[in-house]
Formats: sequence, C-alpha cells, structure tokens
Amino acid sequence: MKGNWLLPESLADILPTEARRIEDLRRGLLDLFRTYGFELVAPPLVEYIDSLLTGGGTDLNLRTSKLVDQLSGRTLGIRADMTTQVTRIDAHLLNRAGVTRLCYCGPVLHARPAGLLSSRELLQIGAEIFGHAGIEADLEIIRLALESTRLAGLHTVRLDVCHAGLVRSLIEADSAAATRADEIMALLRDKDLPGIADLASGEYKLKSETVAALSALPLLYGDASVIASARKQLPPLPGVTSALDTLEKLLSALDDVSVGVDLADVGTYGYHSGVTFSVYAEGWHDALVQGGRYDNVGRAFGRARPATGFSLDLRKLAGGLMPAAPAPAIRAPVAADFAQDVRLRQAMHALRQAGEIVVQVFPGEQATHDEFVFDRELVESHGQWVVQVVS
Repeated sequence: MKGNWLLPESLADILPTEARRIEDLRRGLLDLFRTYGFELVAPPLVEYIDSLLTGGGTDLNLRTSKLVDQLSGRTLGIRADMTTQVTRIDAHLLNRAGVTRLCYCGPVLHARPAGLLSSRELLQIGAEIFGHAGIEADLEIIRLALESTRLAGLHTVRLDVCHAGLVRSLIEADSAAATRADEIMALLRDKDLPGIADLASGEYKLKSETVAALSALPLLYGDASVIASARKQLPPLPGVTSALDTLEKLLSALDDVSVGVDLADVGTYGYHSGVTFSVYAEGWHDALVQGGRYDNVGRAFGRARPATGFSLDLRKLAGGLMPAAPAPAIRAPVAADFAQDVRLRQAMHALRQAGEIVVQVFPGEQATHDEFVFDRELVESHGQWVVQVVS
C-alpha cells in the first residue's frame, strides 16, 4: 500500500479554492460565448482513433493515448484536443448550410506533457466558426479570444499573428521542402536558424532561395512594419503576397490591443491554412490562447468547410491568476428539537434560494474551509431564525 496516494507524473488533483476558480471561469466564458451566438456541444472523451486523428497531423498522434475497445477490438484514443471532434460534429451531424458557431469545454489528456511545466491533463475550452472564409470570421474569433482573457481579469495582453499560407507557399514551391514539411515547421517554431541553414545540404536539400526565405522568417518579428520588411525579403509568390495582404488588413482592424507579427509562429503543416494567432500575458511562460484558421479539415468527415477558432486550458489560465478571496457565508447550528428544526430548515432554504451560502455546523464540529469565511450566523430570536453579523 506504500505510495498509493501518489499520482502519475504531470497529473495533479485540484483542491477546493482552485477548483471553484476554474468552475467560475468555465461558467463565465461559456456565458460569454453564448452572447456571441455560439452553441455548446459536448463530444465524448474517447473515440475510434481513425476519427479522432483525422486531419490532426503527426503532433496530435504523438499526444494521443491509445487503448483497445473491449467491445469491438478496435483502437480507441483518449482525446488530446477537441477541435477535430467539433469539426466532425459540424460536418457530419449538424450538416448546416450556413455559418455555424460552436463552443465546447471538457478534459483532454496528453500522452506526454507539452513542456517541463505543463500538465498532461487539460480542461480545454474553445470556440469555432464554420462556414465563412472571410476575414470577418477571423476577426470575431480573435476578438472573442481577447475578451475571454479580459473576463479572466487580464487587461494587458499581447497578440501575435502569423499566416500559415505564407509558409505553405514557400514549401509547395520546392519539391524537396514538401518532403520535409514537418521538419521545417518544427525548425521554424523553435526559431532554429542553424537547423534551417542545414536544410541546404543532405539527400533532400532545399533550393537556396527556399532556405533564404525560411531563414528570414524567424527574424521577421515585431510590429506592423514587419509586413513591409517581409514583402522585400520573401519571394513574391501568390500565396506569400495574399498572406501578407490578409495580415495587413487584420492589423488595421485590431487597433485596441498590442499586436505583433511573428512569421515563424507557425501551426501544424497541412492543418492550419490561414491566419493563426497566440495570446501572451505576464505570468504565463508560453502562449495562453492559441487559434487560427483550418479550412477543409472537415473534408475527411464528408464535408469541407471554412473554419477558424481558438482554445485555451482553463487549469493553466486559473493557475496564473491571483488566489480567489474566500466567499462570505452564513453559519447555521443544528436545531435542538423537531419544531425548531422545521423553522431552521425553512430559514436556510429561503437564504439558499436567495443565493446565500449557508453551512450547517454539526455538534462538536470545528468548521474549516478554504472557500468560505463566516461573516454571519443564523440565531433563534423570539421563535424566529434571523441572520446576525458575526462580531
């Protein structure tokens, strides 16, 4: 029995105060999403692996834990991300003709932690827009993501934007680059300039102009002036020009937040197709919110649709916030007899219906709570139970 209280590595219990803070955030964000017209869906935690990994790329496969279904003998996956599931619901179950806005919240499990400080279990919440290819959908998703951080109490954040179409154009213009796409994306995410330079050698070496363009991307980071620099340094491929035009238009519409351009902040090759973004805030070691456009992922479910969205981990968000203050509560005793108990229960019920927290303290109990502080108590006065301030 020794050590039976230990949890697997990178997993942790959530204790009362933090659990309440997470739940308050969950409720607040889902209510916010609803005001934008997003409808809540709840896909299952486990699915057949071929459905769960559709369109997700190599990274999602590595993050997904697998098991065998005892009923069918087929391989199941415990979801590591909910976006593909929501895409399946839009494409295969709802099958609507127009724009569909869906939101979700649920646990996801990573086979390995994403970083040294990361948990393997996340509480993912997000919002997705299906059916509109225009920049209007990208702007709505970005603005909702920013408003989500403000609801959590973060009023100074930084938004970094990129465009997956830009890198895709560079890769598709070089047949050797297409065979090393995943490697290139990893090098760009790490801003590994020596590694990018090495792409010019080896069996599948890239064209010199492709390597030069890829080498420029990690250095194209900063304010809106980066776009003008990119136009000078990158080849004038149609996809590159279109991506820079879109980013320029996006920046002109986002004038109420600190925005940066990071042309090496790429997503997953073959998954993201347009504008991608990350939201950073002081107190978190990496991106707090991530999102972007992923058109046509639903094709594998029988229906290609424009799509854009974002997600964040509520446990991660809550972990960087100030501790929640204890909530004021009313302390109630246990009645001495049946008649007294009836009146006491009626009084407690009325207070709870009014939204008050009423905790009945049992005989001999030393009430200890992390979430509550007793600033009032129920006392009997002239046959009635009344609330008095605790001195």
